[in-house]
Amino acid sequence: MEEAKIESVEAHLLPSNSSNQGRRLKKNKYALGCGVLASMTSILMGYHVAVISGAQKYMQEDLNVSDTQIEILNGILNLASLFGAFAASYTSDRIGRRATITITSAVFFVGSLIMTFATSYLILIVGRFVTGIGVGYALMIAPVYTSEIAPTSMRGLLSSLPEVFINSGILLSYVSNLAFSGLPINLSWRIMFGIAAIPPPFLACGILAMPESPRWLVMKGRLGEARHVLVKTSDSPDEVDARLQDIKEVVGIPLDCSGDVVTVPRIEKNEENIWKEMFTDRSTPAVKRIIFTVLAIQFFQQASGTEAVVLYTPRVLEKAGLKSDTELLGATILVGLAKLGFILVATFTSDRLGRRLLFLLSTGGMVISYIILGLGLEVIDWTHEENFSWAAVVCILAVVAVVMSFSIGLGPLAWVYSSEILPLRLRGQGASLGTVMNRTLSGVVAMTFISLYEAITVAGSFFLFAGITAMGWVFIYFCLPETKGRSLEDIEVLFEK
Repeated sequence: MEEAKIESVEAHLLPSNSSNQGRRLKKNKYALGCGVLASMTSILMGYHVAVISGAQKYMQEDLNVSDTQIEILNGILNLASLFGAFAASYTSDRIGRRATITITSAVFFVGSLIMTFATSYLILIVGRFVTGIGVGYALMIAPVYTSEIAPTSMRGLLSSLPEVFINSGILLSYVSNLAFSGLPINLSWRIMFGIAAIPPPFLACGILAMPESPRWLVMKGRLGEARHVLVKTSDSPDEVDARLQDIKEVVGIPLDCSGDVVTVPRIEKNEENIWKEMFTDRSTPAVKRIIFTVLAIQFFQQASGTEAVVLYTPRVLEKAGLKSDTELLGATILVGLAKLGFILVATFTSDRLGRRLLFLLSTGGMVISYIILGLGLEVIDWTHEENFSWAAVVCILAVVAVVMSFSIGLGPLAWVYSSEILPLRLRGQGASLGTVMNRTLSGVVAMTFISLYEAITVAGSFFLFAGITAMGWVFIYFCLPETKGRSLEDIEVLFEK
């Protein structure tokens, strides 16, 4: 029976002639273009997160900024992103997804300018906080818009774009660090931040050509406009009808209601009951395990320490023996390439190999890489010999291996897994809890790494991260069921065992 249903759906989605094939290709390109444009905010997000990695050295020399102040500057972005994510959730429902993307671009533009023309540490903090709000906006709105605009045939591809683009932004920031490192100190770091102010105005103009999310239009009762967008972003007329009916059902509009503009029934969401279901005696064992799993997987994603690797790569490599700015920043580009490349590997293999296997490979690879990195740094620290260049090479390869391992599983799939195991009725609140855990731990790691390695050495810091990640591997092995190919109902049943 299920196979018959699948074949029936596929028959509706497949074109019946060459003319339809051409129309389908055109519509897919239109949806792809919208998804790419919306995900450009994710490039800006990745750029702003990582550009300080290479810029901090010049900022310290120019404005006499201490290591502790650099830690705060790094961490404040992640904490500010929480405010941005909550604000984006509000504006995306009130004024629309497209307008929220415009706000995201404007916030990044303002933050870039503040950082570029900062004359004191206080102004740097303000600029970093503003860009952190932009990070929160991008973190929330890009995945929402791309998932709501995507046709069935491209949902996986478009849903993966934000994560791919974040890592593209990180790579571009490393390239920027190297490209402008040769300028006078008072100009180099300012230009690194300043060029991030160039794309937002053009992105804001491009957003005018994007359609509004069909789901938001239905939420506002604008069914005619929603259908028009779905016609452009679906593979067939049958899919247009199916998507529209699904959205109407979720929003609460009667399925037989077909006017261009309709009144949307007011549905009161009893959020108090939702929170009670999650955290009181009313919650079932399955719900308790799901919520705990979401929090744990987000905890291990950030407590594993990769935020320190992204933000402090030049410092780590300097400890490994690299001295010149060209060597240090060139090596960070290698790290960025590895990170982006293996995100793509995860994107195209997670549905085939499964989440659980990639999680285990990812965390296991990180543990081994951290241990090798720590041992290499210990050798360099013990010997103080310049002829131990092989140890520096080992450290560089270990850093690359850390980000490769993270990017093949724990990095991108923590968000995917957290989203798909949460029951629909709890998804909004559960996802918010996971985001808070993720951003808070990210800020803590960013704000404490320098103090940590000054207290227990750089090698000791990575041994600590190896231990935490090993705990994550154990948790994944014993507590995470495979969700590949499972329906939402099946997933909740899995957590009852």
